[in-house]
Amino acid sequence: MKKRKNYSEEELEILRKIEENPNLTQRQIAEHLGLSLGKINYLIQALINKGFLMIGNFKRSDSKLGYLYLLTPEGVETKKKLTIQFLKRKSEEFDKLKKEMEHINNL
Repeated sequence: MKKRKNYSEEELEILRKIEENPNLTQRQIAEHLGLSLGKINYLIQALINKGFLMIGNFKRSDSKLGYLYLLTPEGVETKKKLTIQFLKRKSEEFDKLKKEMEHINNL
């Protein structure tokens, strides 16, 4: 059974992907993160509404308009905070697993 991520982890992953490559489409982000296109659209809209992302149009080709996503200063700060929370949570999980392994080895 796959553990579901919470929104903050998914938002962090989106912010990371956009920071790496602002030219990614929502479809590409969805593929990279293994989430549905609808969920990515919902989360990106939420990030825009929170003021963490800006969106701009640019011309990709003669027939297609694309979007460029940029992190705002608030988005950069939020990404930093979410990263710290994520690393703290993973560190706590690691410590718990380490103790459990030590307990099993001492049986």
